[in-house]
Amino acid sequence: MNENLFASFIAPTILGLPAAVLIILFPPLLIPTSKYLINNRLITTQQWLIKLTSKQMMTMHNTKGRTWSLMLVSLIIFIATTNLLGLLPHSFTPTTQLSMNLAMAIPLWAGAVIMGFRSKIKNALAHFLPQGTPTPLIPMLVIIETISLLIQPMALAVRLAANITAGHLLMHLIGSATLAMSTINLPSTLIIFTILILLTILEIAVALIQAHVFTLLVSLYLHDNT
Repeated sequence: MNENLFASFIAPTILGLPAAVLIILFPPLLIPTSKYLINNRLITTQQWLIKLTSKQMMTMHNTKGRTWSLMLVSLIIFIATTNLLGLLPHSFTPTTQLSMNLAMAIPLWAGAVIMGFRSKIKNALAHFLPQGTPTPLIPMLVIIETISLLIQPMALAVRLAANITAGHLLMHLIGSATLAMSTINLPSTLIIFTILILLTILEIAVALIQAHVFTLLVSLYLHDNT
């Protein structure tokens, strides 16, 4: 295959215009809604999963933190559907773009931190200087804690982009190897194809896990500041 290894990570365009916005808006259209009093099995299963996820994330929060429940549930659904759609052939995954992930991470992190400084200013400032710190180490620890706080949204974005990108690259390489071996050695092709199927199942799990990890970390940042 002569296709560029990183071609699938290039933002697509339509008539020279970026199509990333349309791709980002597409996943919410796949979420079914019901206008009837009695829901079908798909809607019932979807609502059960949403309630289960919301309950798991919101249990540790107080009343102020639970006001973010709708936003966090929407976030995990959006990231999960985007990651899963990116596993389809010849598709584009927005979460492989660091700019996209930063656009999600920075506002949520900033909102949680600002809420912490507004509601619990003493506790928020106490994180910069642990109790019992020796006096000579105070300036260094304040700098380290400040850097660790500011790097949180970058860590969120890089973790999501790196995991999704690595999986896509591995699937691309193994798929190329399967196609190349198909004309050389049939038994080896079957083995590699089996590995590709197992890797695809693993990537489906990774897509869901990474959506959960991203949202859970945002929830933990919110918990620390409410």
